[in-house]
Amino acid sequence: MEAYCVKCRSKREIKNPEKITMKNGKPATQGTCPTCNTKVFRIGAA
Repeated sequence: MEAYCVKCRSKREIKNPEKITMKNGKPATQGTCPTCNTKVFRIGAA
């Protein structure tokens, strides 16, 4: 699964993806960028 990394300014494969549920009940995935280790977040990807 890919997410946009703000620091790298490109789409990157999510390292250590973790499925979470946001406060409004919608699914999301969060993890880290494999290049710069910044947190990446993708909404609606279950």
